[in-house]
Amino acid sequence: MNRLNVLRGQGSWSGVALRRFSRSTTAMLLCVVVTGYVALGVASSGAFFEGPSVRVFLQYLATPILIGLAQMVALCVGQLNLAVGALGGFTACLTGVLMADHGVPAAVAVIVGLLTATAIGLATGLVIVATQINGFIVTLATMTILLGAQYRLTGTRTVDSYSPALRDLGTAAPLNIPLVFVTALVAAALLAAFMYRTVAGRRLLAAGGNPLAARLSGISTDRQIVAAHTLSGLLIGVAAVTATASLPGVNRSVGGDWLLPSFAAPIIGGVALTGGSIAVFGTVLAAFVTRLIDAARAQFSLDPSWVNLLIGLVVLGTVAGGRLHQSRLGRTDDTGSPPAEGGKQPPAVLPQPGGAR
Repeated sequence: MNRLNVLRGQGSWSGVALRRFSRSTTAMLLCVVVTGYVALGVASSGAFFEGPSVRVFLQYLATPILIGLAQMVALCVGQLNLAVGALGGFTACLTGVLMADHGVPAAVAVIVGLLTATAIGLATGLVIVATQINGFIVTLATMTILLGAQYRLTGTRTVDSYSPALRDLGTAAPLNIPLVFVTALVAAALLAAFMYRTVAGRRLLAAGGNPLAARLSGISTDRQIVAAHTLSGLLIGVAAVTATASLPGVNRSVGGDWLLPSFAAPIIGGVALTGGSIAVFGTVLAAFVTRLIDAARAQFSLDPSWVNLLIGLVVLGTVAGGRLHQSRLGRTDDTGSPPAEGGKQPPAVLPQPGGAR
């Protein structure tokens, strides 16, 4: 009898979880990805399903996933990182120049690029905390500085004579699954494990969700801001390496079109601009959606400006929908009625002895 009750309880829990997932943003994005991919396959008379097309599609999906995750980490503590594209472009050019102009081995150049991007992210966080200037302004200044540094590295030329080994890594695709795409998925999985399973990750979410309660619990919000920008810089560095490996060459235009997709992926994926939340799987799926839009543009020979217009409208609609949903929840709370399913806010961090350190 007890065993029967346990089975019934498990079945009930599974049913509730399935219903919640079916109403979530992730489920909607999953349906959009599947429908869009099938539609493009049908429109191309099946060519979109063939191995070479799959390989190219996934190869150029790695960077949108990584820059979306980098922006998501900044958003989770209530920050904005406007330097995503500039830092990625500078790191890619630095890596290429080290190999092409100075003969640095590919492995060393990649490590230098990753460390540089991480250090710039760390410096950005430290400046924000030390000056108490809004992160929007600091990252805007960082973006301007890095754009100048990127131009100083390459000028008007395209650097393309770098390591064949790195190029081989960028084009390698066992079973038509590019290694750079696998790298992006591994980074997403590691980030999810860090944010959901470690104390450091939960502190980031606590600091972004309720800074006052976090400070009362002994969590330094300043440290979390620095940690978030450092981790964001590392992810941008990985994106720069994958871009350098995948592209035929690097120049001052690399990273110039990264800013909008970096915001689009986490926002469409369900991440709140106010901080305190992440959506790793949703961000990955939203990157799929933006890549599908770009593939549709190429398929139907549309003007590139339509891609940015459509992505911008989707982002605006997502933000407006989130605001409307929050206002409805607020009105419901004011009337004393319980919040709707899925609208329950996470509990605040309980105060504990000891101030923020």
